[in-house]
Amino acid sequence: TDGGGTSTAPEHSAPLSLQVGTNGVISTQDFPRETQYVDDDFPTDFPVIAPFLADLDTSGDRGNIYYRQDDSPAVLGQAAGYIQAAFPHTTGSFVPTNAFIATWEDVGAYQELSQDAEPSKKLNTFQAVIAYDDEDTYAIFLYPEGGLQFLGTRPKESYNVQLELPARVGFSWGDGDDPKRDGLFYSLASSEQALRHLERESNAGIPGVWVFRVGSVEHVEPGGSGGLPVPGVPQNPLHRGPGTADYTPHADHTSTELPAHHGSEATSSHPHHHHHPRAPALPGTVPKGLPASLGQEQSHQLYPERDSRTWQSYSANPSSYSSGHHGVGVEEDVHFNPDVFTYSAASKETCAQHHGTCSPHAFCTDYATGFCCHCRATYYGNGRQCLPEGAVHRLNGKVSGSLTVGRASVRFQDVDLHAYIVGSDGRAYTAISGVPQPAARALLPLLPIGGLFAWLFALEEPGSENGFSITGAEFTQSLEVTFYPGEEKVHVTQTAEGLGPDNYLSLKTHIQGEMPFLPENVSVHIAPYKELYHYSSSAVMSSAHREYILAAGTANHTLSYRLRQNITFTGCPHARLVAQQQLSVARAFALYDGQEHVLRYALAARVSSVSGELHPDEKKPQKRVFWVVLDVDECTEGLSQCGPFTLCLNVPGSYRCECRSGYRPAESGQACVPLAPPPDPCEDGRNPCAPEERARCLPRAGGQPACECLPGYSGDGFHCSDVDECAENPCHPAATCHNTPGSFSCRCQPGYEGDGFQCTHGKDAQLTAATSSARGGFQCPHSALLLVEGGTQRLTPCQHQQLYPRAVPPGPSPVGDGHVPQCDEEGRYRPLQCHGSTGHCWCVDTSGQEIAGTRTAPGTTPPRCGNPAPTERPQTMCERWRQSLLEHYGGSPRRDQYVPQCEPGGEFTPLQCHGDSGYCWCVDESGREIQGTRSEPGTTPPCLPSVAPPSIRPSPRPDVSPPAVGTFLLYAQGQQIGYLPLNGTRLQKEAAKTLLSLHGSIVVGIDYDCREKTIYWTDVAGRTISRAGLEPGAEPETIINSGLISPEGLAVDHLRRAMFWTDSGLDKIERARLDGSERRVLFDTELVNPRAIAVDPVRGNLYWTDWNREAPKIETSTVNGANRRVLVNKDIGLPNGLTFDPFSKLLCWADAGTKHLECTFPDGTGRRVIQNNLNYPFSIISYANHFYHTDWRRDGVIAIDKETGSFTDEYLPEQRSHLYGITAVYPYCPGGKT
Repeated sequence: TDGGGTSTAPEHSAPLSLQVGTNGVISTQDFPRETQYVDDDFPTDFPVIAPFLADLDTSGDRGNIYYRQDDSPAVLGQAAGYIQAAFPHTTGSFVPTNAFIATWEDVGAYQELSQDAEPSKKLNTFQAVIAYDDEDTYAIFLYPEGGLQFLGTRPKESYNVQLELPARVGFSWGDGDDPKRDGLFYSLASSEQALRHLERESNAGIPGVWVFRVGSVEHVEPGGSGGLPVPGVPQNPLHRGPGTADYTPHADHTSTELPAHHGSEATSSHPHHHHHPRAPALPGTVPKGLPASLGQEQSHQLYPERDSRTWQSYSANPSSYSSGHHGVGVEEDVHFNPDVFTYSAASKETCAQHHGTCSPHAFCTDYATGFCCHCRATYYGNGRQCLPEGAVHRLNGKVSGSLTVGRASVRFQDVDLHAYIVGSDGRAYTAISGVPQPAARALLPLLPIGGLFAWLFALEEPGSENGFSITGAEFTQSLEVTFYPGEEKVHVTQTAEGLGPDNYLSLKTHIQGEMPFLPENVSVHIAPYKELYHYSSSAVMSSAHREYILAAGTANHTLSYRLRQNITFTGCPHARLVAQQQLSVARAFALYDGQEHVLRYALAARVSSVSGELHPDEKKPQKRVFWVVLDVDECTEGLSQCGPFTLCLNVPGSYRCECRSGYRPAESGQACVPLAPPPDPCEDGRNPCAPEERARCLPRAGGQPACECLPGYSGDGFHCSDVDECAENPCHPAATCHNTPGSFSCRCQPGYEGDGFQCTHGKDAQLTAATSSARGGFQCPHSALLLVEGGTQRLTPCQHQQLYPRAVPPGPSPVGDGHVPQCDEEGRYRPLQCHGSTGHCWCVDTSGQEIAGTRTAPGTTPPRCGNPAPTERPQTMCERWRQSLLEHYGGSPRRDQYVPQCEPGGEFTPLQCHGDSGYCWCVDESGREIQGTRSEPGTTPPCLPSVAPPSIRPSPRPDVSPPAVGTFLLYAQGQQIGYLPLNGTRLQKEAAKTLLSLHGSIVVGIDYDCREKTIYWTDVAGRTISRAGLEPGAEPETIINSGLISPEGLAVDHLRRAMFWTDSGLDKIERARLDGSERRVLFDTELVNPRAIAVDPVRGNLYWTDWNREAPKIETSTVNGANRRVLVNKDIGLPNGLTFDPFSKLLCWADAGTKHLECTFPDGTGRRVIQNNLNYPFSIISYANHFYHTDWRRDGVIAIDKETGSFTDEYLPEQRSHLYGITAVYPYCPGGKT
């Protein structure tokens, strides 16, 4: 043309990059510095398509920018419809072959913010579409109603001058051939009046839609031109630009002034700054009257399979836009009409060039137009990041926000977020600490914050993939939530930034908007729900309406919110994703701990293919919400009318109510009432057992009782005869034994004094009689005196053991059994002891107990043992009596044999119990039974201490609640250890409380040292093992803080002062002393997922489970790692819990796979099922005639009767979350010498 400065189609095939700019423009060139164009009018120095050119801002978590190439028939058809509406006489047969879509969603105006200033809440949303074929090109601008909330921005370097420059809308070709003349451009709007008009008016007859032909001629041709009036198009004359006439093909620019229109409020969201094309997420940005914007339809919007082409490679972790960078590039391999855009093929990328892009646990595959990474077997992910299947995952991040809660403004910056994911069953726990009130409480209903992790790591059903399998560890979620009835809106952006050390996922979260106020006394409950997700090659979308219940006392109030979420990522262009999947959340909890200032979300989810038929919601076409035609579960949604003591069962289209076990329908038919209890044959006097003074009756399921002889009697329970204890010569040789029904007594003969078990000769002693009796077969030790000329001489323990060696019990033996000790001249144990037959040598303390770590092998140099320290105090009566009986029993009394329990100071423990019979009684300071205190099995008498406690105690820590005296359970629940006392075997639920709060921890394994009254626990979050005393004022102490990955099971040996633990991350079993010293690995081979561990201190045996899905097993060895062997490997599934009962000497386990609670003898024989219908047990402990286990289905502690196998009680903590380890704390040490 003659100096007109018009550009012609370039005749070259060099590729042109398409740049999408933050400031509302698209260009074929790199952007110059922002100050060179953002405030200037048309024409620009570089080619632009400008749907809204202004100084826009996506920093500070404001705004999203999406873009993609699309060739799906639905999108192209919709674009063709808009084009034909704008050009009805010239484009009747035009159908584009491709469309490029760019969307600016909720972007803000750039502001110079001071510390006190808040960012403007006015945000803009608009879209540009370039539709083309080999012959022609059209541009479409779309402006949703209410999408333009501001019309201009402050100029750069305006300082404190309050100015605002209107945005520019139109096209510019950049510099022309004539340096004396501006280049060509077309201006649609550059004044506030014209900008206000964009949402309501149109040149295509559809409000908010503007269409332009830009490719086949030398200028821009707006729709509706040619003198034909178009509905909604202003009939104003075209305004002339400087130095131009009316619009002609050679004019420099044109502009059309549009009538004013004030837009309504729009929604806001937050940014996705990615360098790869992203599918737009505009569920709420469609102009009224439009079926959808180009990028919104089909599976919740137009998300077809991505076409096969090569994208430019960019950084995997792009930063937010800044003033120095205002655009991102997209390289295409298809030809575009010249003049405005030109595309050409790029070189193919291959695995050889980019193999480092893939995860070390992935393989690379070359395709015709590029490459993709795929995770190997036993791993899952998107190929760039892969995680082991079924493993526990952790996530760390920071959360920032600016919220208006009610009328209060709350800001917080970079508070901690931690998530713990159990990949094996789809559970996700999220904890956000440090969010100030009232924002923390207001966030309780916002479950989707933690719901992202539930979707990422949901349990996969066959044929489905969870989020991480699709997105990997680099994605952005944009979430918009509208609360009803107040219509408060909040926007959440969560950006995953890859995997850090140890495969920790890193995430940033920003929350901004308004939320309804929640008072402190309100709790939030969210029912299980199902959610539909729509997938494309680079985006995932979901929309839902969710209800939640506010509970305050007995009053409940149901509210709701609508959410829209969009997850963008860089996917493999060759992957074939399913169009839709369904996320089913079986459990969802939201809790706020006001003392710890921690907000918690917990979800259990699984992902599956969609069942049911989709159809649009006809009542709200503008919302474009799609629903799954599924049966409503009235039971889980809280819509049933079932009364107390009922079970709600969902049936297609309805539900029915059934009475729980032990209840029957009431006469009204609307509720259930307890069944009349069956007659108890043990109470009505019609039982077949021997008389009650000789036997006890035990009720069993089915009505037939069991009979058991009382201690001191023998028989089958139906016939019981007195045991003559005197026949075993239990008394001292200088004493007389008197047998009585069920018991016996010993009395020193004249001339001797003592308690009958120990009598000493006194020349002038008066006749004394010391009688000791007990309800149970006492077996007095062998004579503790040596008859010598002229009288008797008391034997020392060492001399006594020389004369009466212990009987060696079957199975692995305690240290030193079968050994005859060496004594010195005074009868004390020599410090060095050597076994006469084996050749082993070791050191012993003053009581003859082996000192751990001193044993040497035969033929090696014996250890150097120091002289024994003098005894600090003489043994008390309780200690002498206990030692004497233990020596007589060979260190392992039978179930029907009594051993007194002593306090650490030597006094009698106020509460004494007889073996496993369950009988207990109180004693005075001399050990004599206090009449009237003996209790039946299952109950514990209240006993007062025999020694007065100190008058002054240290003040307890604020997060420690010391337990009361008596037997109680301790359980691990996330960041706390709970205390649950027992009354006999009944759970005292009303007295349960938090014993120890451990912020930032996840406590799994837990055990108790009865000698030092100290609890020990493993922490899989901190990767540590710690301990704390139970006395008030005790501080937690970390004793192992290195070399751990996932420490789970823990067992304490109170006799050897040692602890044992499993590490499922390292596949090891280790041992150390209780202070963390002398640490060593016992086993690190043939282990896949070791979990539970238990120890038998008396016999010196160790037991553990291996939670290996392919070959689960229970193994055993000695506490030193010798004699390892498999005990159980048949008919087990997921043995989570394991306990050794020191009273019955049975090894028992709870299996989450078979749902069985089973027991066996330590050698693997005598296996039997106690209960065959558990839910999902995790840990188990045995006490008296009950088992207690933590259950992940009930999130509580469940009690099971050992004899009948029946469930007798349960405790559900008020704060519902999974419980892990559990242990029992006795007022004495069970079994063994303490």
